[in-house]
Amino acid sequence: MPVRPARPGRSPPEVVCRVSDPQHPDGPGAAPGPESDAARRRRRDRFLRELHEAKALRERVQPRRARAARMRQALRRRTFRW
Repeated sequence: MPVRPARPGRSPPEVVCRVSDPQHPDGPGAAPGPESDAARRRRRDRFLRELHEAKALRERVQPRRARAARMRQALRRRTFRW
């Protein structure tokens, strides 16, 4: 995949390798075994944070599709009231 030059006035995106990140020993390469609740919550928190970030990026990149999805969700909420 070719690398595009950075646009003027913008900083290049930060790339983080999560597989071999020493700050997060409970990553994919961690040893199997019972994990503590704190470690599980940390992993879950990180996952939810990245998921939210990915959804926000998708909304910025595809605004029309994201708007249509929001409208469908709003219609669903109005249709299925309890």
